[in-house]
Amino acid sequence: MYPYYNHYRQNQKLINDVAKAINGEYSATVCYAKLAAMAPNSEQRNQINEILNDEKRHLQQFTQIYTALTGRQPQMQITEECADTYLEGLEASLKDEQETTDFYLDIADEAADPMIKEVFRRAAHDEQNHAVWFLYFYVKEK
Repeated sequence: MYPYYNHYRQNQKLINDVAKAINGEYSATVCYAKLAAMAPNSEQRNQINEILNDEKRHLQQFTQIYTALTGRQPQMQITEECADTYLEGLEASLKDEQETTDFYLDIADEAADPMIKEVFRRAAHDEQNHAVWFLYFYVKEK
């Protein structure tokens, strides 16, 4: 078989995964801005805004990776709807952050490039931290 074929398939999977991560981060930035506006107090609002800033940083980093891999800008789209209430938003965000942690660790494990590995490992760490905050606020508000 052609040795480049397997490399192409791995690279295409990475590109697809990064595109999915970009859409997830883009969706999160939209929802977390809405969630912050619904927060019942400044402590929760400030923490959600800090999380929002992390998500914006991830979005920027993933966009740079995607552009480096493909030579073009990604077409961002919202892939998840935002919840209508604060409690539902916290629960949905908690679940999403947990799933995203695993997804980013998988990308880090499969990536050959050390910089890409590190960006996704760091993002996975951030997502886990976000999940803890959302769980804390969810338990507090329930």
